[in-house]
Amino acid sequence: MSPVVTDQKPLALSSLTDDEKMFQEAVRDFATSEIAPLVNAMDEEQTMRPELISQLFELGLMGIEIPEEYGGTGASFFTAILVVEELSKVDPSVAVLVDVQNTLVNNAMTRWGTDEQKQRYFPALASDMVGAYALSEAGSGSDAFALSCRANRDGDDWVLTGQKLWVTSGYEAGIFIVFATVDPEAGYKGITAFLVERESEGFTVGKKEDKLGIRASSTTELVLEDVRVPAANVLGEVGNGYKVAIETLNEGRIAIGAQMVGLGQGALDHTLRYVQEREQFGRPVGDFQGVQFQLAEMATDIEAARLLVYNAARLKDSGEDFLTPAAMAKLFASRMAQQVSSLCVDLHGGYGFTREYPVAKLYRDSKIGTIYEGTTNMQLQTIANALLR
Repeated sequence: MSPVVTDQKPLALSSLTDDEKMFQEAVRDFATSEIAPLVNAMDEEQTMRPELISQLFELGLMGIEIPEEYGGTGASFFTAILVVEELSKVDPSVAVLVDVQNTLVNNAMTRWGTDEQKQRYFPALASDMVGAYALSEAGSGSDAFALSCRANRDGDDWVLTGQKLWVTSGYEAGIFIVFATVDPEAGYKGITAFLVERESEGFTVGKKEDKLGIRASSTTELVLEDVRVPAANVLGEVGNGYKVAIETLNEGRIAIGAQMVGLGQGALDHTLRYVQEREQFGRPVGDFQGVQFQLAEMATDIEAARLLVYNAARLKDSGEDFLTPAAMAKLFASRMAQQVSSLCVDLHGGYGFTREYPVAKLYRDSKIGTIYEGTTNMQLQTIANALLR
């Protein structure tokens, strides 16, 4: 059964401007007509269709915050959050491609890129080049700065050597933000961010992971063997990569919250249709009060998560402190997505355990929400630190 989106409208729509509503509706129509028919095949094949990526660029969804002078949409961070949410209702795999492009790669370039770097890379990132963010390694996950990837200065270049893991969109990307240490003894103050082009000699995109969920989204390793990167491709200042990573990921967590909100809403939308069509004991399943109460609980949890995400995004756009709200949004939304998608499988009965119905895929996709861009425990620690400081 192909994924569909119902006309169920979240209460938080009242907080959107007319332009935001129009943009959201356009993305919803695109997701329903163009993405939904491809979801099952892309999941089975573990491949993002190139023609779909081209459409994302054509619609301006890959350069949402990039200024118009560089070919971008010139919209807000909040707009990017709305896009991620809408895409996630249909396919969280497509949503995370758009998420990483906008909230990590483009965002980092906007904040720390030089004018020359923006002029060189922004037009491509807005039109046809996928970007990726390479921080994690085998020995550095939650301990993000325990990096073994090294960068040594050699004249006007830096020479990078090491391996990166869990790189989202690694298979499709043409430019990578790679974090490496220039001085291991300096600890986190030795971390530096580099812009590394895919065609660089010694740079290899390695194994693509065979994942539980979001399978159409490529997750790869990177191998760097004496990769020369010009000094002009340092993003930010040497030794300031830890700040680039932390502050970018803080914003990215809001987008993961949006992904989980969209996923939960998509699962509920499918379930609302199903319980009105499926009959037991001569009545639609949705007529039973026990089912109705479960639907009401799910809708309430989704709306609560949506408001947390929207609040964090609005705070970010207004220049206010959003660190704790972002952690709360990701924490709550990722838990909600797992609970809601699991219950939706239950309400589909045996059909929910098959690949014929979309809720099974959404249930698999939901698990990543509590892991990437900061695990649940890391969000709890962030919130606790804010409470006790």
